[in-house]
Amino acid sequence: MAISFIRIDDRIIHGQVVTRWMSERKCDGVVAVDDPSATNPVLAKMLKSAVPSPLKGFVLTEAELVQKWPKIVESKRQYFLIARSPETLVRIFESGVDFISEQKELNVGPMSVRDGAKKYGKNLSMITTEEAAFDTLQKNGMTVSFQLVPDSKKKMWAELKAEGGER
Repeated sequence: MAISFIRIDDRIIHGQVVTRWMSERKCDGVVAVDDPSATNPVLAKMLKSAVPSPLKGFVLTEAELVQKWPKIVESKRQYFLIARSPETLVRIFESGVDFISEQKELNVGPMSVRDGAKKYGKNLSMITTEEAAFDTLQKNGMTVSFQLVPDSKKKMWAELKAEGGER
């Protein structure tokens, strides 16, 4: 499998990803998919620089990921796939990027407070379309869990959904 870890994190590539999760999962590089970050050269460079050498960091648009996906999955390297939102994962999956066959577990990290979002706990807020995206990913075979770092408590999407969140 070329994808060893899939994560939703609104900070994309940062310290928790590179220090904590990479010590838990095999990783030769990080593939971040986020159109705004990939099309901003300064931000893309900053995100790539957060990946420690000798690992490789890539910041791609959704279209670039769709195009490069066959090469990524044929690689003998192990990559983390990281997106800012679950909606991104749904769009790329519907475009033919079958990351679910590579890695069935989706880890969700921080999702910041925004207008119209329900709060599900510290560092976790979702808008309606994100909730629907998690439902879609789960329906397509993913196990969706929420866990900031490896040693923190893990909650499953069904548990959080049953709690209902707070406005």
